Amino acid sequence: MILFQDVSDVPADFGPTVIAIGKFDGVHAGHRALIEKMLVDAASTDLRTVAVTFDRNPLSVIAPERCPRALVGVSQKVELLGRTGIDATLLLRFDETLAGEEAEAFVRRVIVAGLHAQRVLVGSDFRFGRGGAGDVELLRRMGDELGFAVEEVADVASAEDGRRVSSTWIRELLDDGDVERAAKLLGRYPSVIGEVVHGLKRGRELGYPTANLSPDAEGYVPADGVYAGWLIERSPEGVLRSGVRYPAAISVGTNPTFDDVELRQVEAYVIDESGLDLYGRSVEIELVARIRGMVAFEGVEKLVEQMADDVIRARHVLIEAASGR
Repeated sequence: MILFQDVSDVPADFGPTVIAIGKFDGVHAGHRALIEKMLVDAASTDLRTVAVTFDRNPLSVIAPERCPRALVGVSQKVELLGRTGIDATLLLRFDETLAGEEAEAFVRRVIVAGLHAQRVLVGSDFRFGRGGAGDVELLRRMGDELGFAVEEVADVASAEDGRRVSSTWIRELLDDGDVERAAKLLGRYPSVIGEVVHGLKRGRELGYPTANLSPDAEGYVPADGVYAGWLIERSPEGVLRSGVRYPAAISVGTNPTFDDVELRQVEAYVIDESGLDLYGRSVEIELVARIRGMVAFEGVEKLVEQMADDVIRARHVLIEAASGR
């Protein structure tokens, strides 16, 4: 997949295109429905497929007090979009200039002049342009004038209760520690990516050395607790290292037993692997299931007993997950 970071980066001869526009936070099932429709539309044509998105949530500029935490970092989003099989992503910098651009000007500059779009796909809640004045109807009117078709792709909803799949819903699930249901909406395990850094080394002292992620790790950190999951090694460039994947018991929180960790941290104990040196390396931690909440124990002995049980339960969960049960 080609990554364009400004419309001026798009070659003049790139296109014609079919494009999907959205925030794509999480690249969840609803987003993939939009992208898959784009791929189908382009399958029997010479149209190039392009996802048009932003380097941050527009609310972070327009109304920062209402801006939620992102489900994925920018590099995660780009990587996830690349996995869908599209030809390119246009990652626009959302700043005050873009926020103030009139909707009609955005259409002419980006959709028509930049991408030579013949088809434009958007979700039902799509708004754009200064003050959110642009909507699907405006796109359709301009499409009739400027020669592109517009399709509003229906929401993906839960069969259980009809609720629309959204980034908001996924955040609610992760805040409750329900990584299993969040995974169903995402179409993948929720994950956090970061560099392994030195911690207090207390896990090593207790017999369970952990890989501690840096505080600036990308991804949405779920509720405090202990999780079963996978630790995946990545290259220095941030891409996956094929086949390097370890089962892990993962702790999220501030270690209330010792009460000496100020910031919430994500740390993973790699199961059945000794002598593994991950310091300074980039890893991805996938969260498969929550084993328990985070509690303070009365003494180190009880904590170690619980950690042993956590590892047993995590191993069991991952064996079942790997077998598809």
